[in-house]
Amino acid sequence: MDNELEQQSSKIAIFKGKQIRKTIHQGEWYFSIIDIIAVLTESQNPRRYWSDLKTQLSENEGFNQLYGKIVQLKLVAPDGKMRETDTTNTETIFRIIQSIPSSKAEPFKRWLAKIGYERIQEIEDPELAAKRGRAIYKAKGYPDDWIEKRMRGIAIREQLTNEWEKRGVKEEKEYAILTAEIADATFGIKPSEHKKLKGLKNQNLRDHMTDLELIFTMLGEASTTEIAVQKDAQGFHQNKKAAQEGGEIAGNARRELEQKSGRKVVSKSNFLDVNPVEVNLIDEK
Repeated sequence: MDNELEQQSSKIAIFKGKQIRKTIHQGEWYFSIIDIIAVLTESQNPRRYWSDLKTQLSENEGFNQLYGKIVQLKLVAPDGKMRETDTTNTETIFRIIQSIPSSKAEPFKRWLAKIGYERIQEIEDPELAAKRGRAIYKAKGYPDDWIEKRMRGIAIREQLTNEWEKRGVKEEKEYAILTAEIADATFGIKPSEHKKLKGLKNQNLRDHMTDLELIFTMLGEASTTEIAVQKDAQGFHQNKKAAQEGGEIAGNARRELEQKSGRKVVSKSNFLDVNPVEVNLIDEK
């Protein structure tokens, strides 16, 4: 598989086998400066390297005017938590790279330019982002029917988060709490417990869900969106109640299926491990 493929759903890009964290900010990609320095310099302490480089740029190269384009955004840290880190857009990354003596800089510039161009294409035609996502999952070995569910789930999730934003949910912490409320009501366990069950650490839980887990996740989030819209939920607390109610709808459907089928939905299995006859299951908590 091409190790320079973007992993859109997890907000991680791969360059020559190295992870580059990224996120959308004000309509464009913002990249972790520390991650890029780690790739280009192979420094044992890229955070210190960046601190020294900032001082150098400020004192010797008149870099102060670009500081406004360096933004601290929350990205997933190695411990799995969302932590603020210095990020910036493609234009400013190019400026920083020019000051790093590295033979790796030129291919990295071409790679960043390609990502920037693809982002512009995706803004003009969102279907391109979906096609790219499908190609990535296909290259990783996911079956076509699973990919379609995953892509549909991404669309449903985006609809929900768009509604939350319009309804006054702004903080990353609030998004995480609301998401956990839906998941807990849907599956009877919190996302952190669900990840632990599957043996996951920093991986995206949804990328390791079974078909049924994906389906019930979609039901919970689609139900939450519908309830929030119809009840005109405003602010965190009203949307939290909508999240609980939306999750309960999916949870009730899950319990009914489990009762009829005699099989639990929440599974230790990951997407490639599932065998309809030999799925490992847990008791509902």
